[in-house]
Amino acid sequence: MLTLCRALLLRAPSAGQRSYSATSLKNFIVQHTEVVSEHLTPELRLHLLTPRCKHWYLPSDLWPYEDPYWAIYWPGGQALARYILDNPDVVRMRRVLDLGCGCGAAGIAAEMSGASYVLANDIDPVAGAAFSLNCQLNNLKPLAFSTENILAREGENWNLIVLGDMFYDEKLADHLHLWLRHCIAKHKTQVLIGDPGRFQFVSHPIQKQLKKMAEYSLPERVQQENYGLSTTAVWCYEP
Repeated sequence: MLTLCRALLLRAPSAGQRSYSATSLKNFIVQHTEVVSEHLTPELRLHLLTPRCKHWYLPSDLWPYEDPYWAIYWPGGQALARYILDNPDVVRMRRVLDLGCGCGAAGIAAEMSGASYVLANDIDPVAGAAFSLNCQLNNLKPLAFSTENILAREGENWNLIVLGDMFYDEKLADHLHLWLRHCIAKHKTQVLIGDPGRFQFVSHPIQKQLKKMAEYSLPERVQQENYGLSTTAVWCYEP
């Protein structure tokens, strides 16, 4: 999986989708992941790929579905979930969009912290199955999930949008910048971004409009999976 994890860091997610049985997806996820709580948010249990999973060591092209970004608890997502759990007022009684949710940890943290409504969004349908399983692991009712490319249309009236680890590509970063700025201008949406300091993020013009809310040291294992990045942070976007 270290091979797979590093391969994912070097390429952007595919936008292609295929249809899968929800039952078959969930069975596959349960069989080929491990329930993990050794991360920045030990309150949360998540189905993740670990060194004890077969696909940890196999080449990434042997993975049978779309690239499994949902199977890795990325540093930005860990920071967001930690921040929400430590600061529940940021989500309490608010409508929250977890954009590019992956494993869904930030959305789960928002629900546990009192959000009035949570929508987890990811273009990969396998992420939806993983999110559903992760909700169950954390004793939550199934939360709303969408595979729609939300960035392709005008943003809705969300009180809070959270997104982690999405500034990995310059073109996507530019699109996110404009889309998020529109949401803030039209709906006064609050935007929280989680990122460990990747080059595409720290070098983007959005940096001039960010306020750092929190910074966390990453566990050693997470550092190894992310080329030695040692910290991760939460930023509030204030254009």
